[in-house]
Amino acid sequence: MKNSLLFLAFCLTNGLSLLAQKTPPTAVVAAFNKQFTTVKDLDWEREKNGDWEAEFDQNGTEISANFSPDGKWLETETEIKFSDFPAPVQSALKGKKVKEAAKILRADGTTVYEAEVKRKDLVFDAAGKLLTKEKD
Repeated sequence: MKNSLLFLAFCLTNGLSLLAQKTPPTAVVAAFNKQFTTVKDLDWEREKNGDWEAEFDQNGTEISANFSPDGKWLETETEIKFSDFPAPVQSALKGKKVKEAAKILRADGTTVYEAEVKRKDLVFDAAGKLLTKEKD
């Protein structure tokens, strides 16, 4: 009986902990709601670095937006077609099979382009220069 109660307490504690990790702080939700008004299928995830990522559909397009824990918007990633990449990015990816393509607008005003190739995210600037390569 004692073991059953300990197990139940453990499960409840872990369950509440997981729930808390899926619920962003009020400042994050407020910042999100101010920037994105017509969204469907909203899911929140806490990143390993503590930032919050909202994944959602807006007007039929898959989008994700990242916020710091204090509600500062960091970036928005919008799914695009390969043909929507700037020509230099398309050239840099010539001959590669691109599984997913995205345009990323960052808080500093820069725009970069991400292509998933062989389970790696390749990030390019508009001139086609490879900026980063990260394992997906």
